[in-house]
Amino acid sequence: MKSCLVVDDSRVIRMVARRILEQLEFQIDEAVDGKDALDACHRRMPDAILLDWNMPVMSGIEFLRALRAQDGIAQPVVVFCTTENDIAHIREAIEAGANEYIMKPFDRDIIEAKFHQVGLI
Repeated sequence: MKSCLVVDDSRVIRMVARRILEQLEFQIDEAVDGKDALDACHRRMPDAILLDWNMPVMSGIEFLRALRAQDGIAQPVVVFCTTENDIAHIREAIEAGANEYIMKPFDRDIIEAKFHQVGLI
C-alpha cells in the first residue's frame, strides 16, 4: 500500500483529504505545517505528499525547498493543494520541485486525476 503525507494547518482539510486518499487505498499520515512534515519525512518518507502553501512555522514552499535539497533520499511525489492559484505561485512551486498543483476546493475526482497523472495510481 502506498503512503501519503497530508500537510495542512486545517484539520478539516486534512480530514477530507484523508477520507479521499484512504478510498484510493493510501496509508495516510498527517502534518500541521512544514516543520512537522519534515520531521515526519525523517521518520518515514512517504510515496506522496499533498501539501498546502500557507501554514504557520514553515510554509509549504519552504518545506518543499528543504525536502528537495536533501541528497541521498528517495524523493516523494509532491502535489501542492492550495488556494494560491495565480501563475506566479504555480511556477514557483513547479520550479521548487512540485510534481503537480491542485486548487482548493478539491474533490475525489481531482485528486484521483492528479495522482494518476503522476503515476501514483
